[in-house]
Amino acid sequence: MSAGMKIKKVALLKKKAVLEVLEILEATYPSAESELDFTNPFECLVATMLSAQCTDQRVNLITATLFKEIKGPEDVVQLSEEELQQKIRSCNYYKTKSKHLLAACQQLLAQHNGCIPNNREALMALPGVGRKTANVVLSNAFGVPALAVDTHVFRVSNRLGLVRAGDPLETEQQLMKTVPSDKWSAAHHWLILHGRRVCHARKPNCISCSLNHLCPTFRASKQ
Repeated sequence: MSAGMKIKKVALLKKKAVLEVLEILEATYPSAESELDFTNPFECLVATMLSAQCTDQRVNLITATLFKEIKGPEDVVQLSEEELQQKIRSCNYYKTKSKHLLAACQQLLAQHNGCIPNNREALMALPGVGRKTANVVLSNAFGVPALAVDTHVFRVSNRLGLVRAGDPLETEQQLMKTVPSDKWSAAHHWLILHGRRVCHARKPNCISCSLNHLCPTFRASKQ
């Protein structure tokens, strides 16, 4: 997410409108889930780390081959940083990601017996793992209710008036108060898909949006 990304602040929705937004999003994206390919917590962690500043489609192309060769942290640490770089070379920031991935796997072996921890603090202690990545892993790999805030969640939730926040952490904290906890993980996926398919960063498709009658940003644009 761009640190300089600016979102015009709009009025917050009332509770009844928030619930209607969530109902519409759920009906629109009933099968919403991560678009990253993984089969276990280790693969989820690796794919999510690679996805920073990179499309899910590109990451899936990389991991389709990578996960045939590496099955856990013990396989990663057998590689040099340069060897790992070659395997993920088509990923943005592959040099930095290789360094972080190798260090994270070394720490997983040294401190967690090679297992992926299922708590936020331990995940965030891993090199290259921030709060968003930790929340994605908790939600998708372990089924722990969590609201990971990426650029889409940040943009859409602010435009819709679900939150009025200036950064990802503030957005997460406000969403946790606004969205019922049993919908946190699903809402994360709904907001991402809505951002990718309708509420685009530069040219949102407001006219066709099923939420435009509730959206304070759309209403403000008509005044």
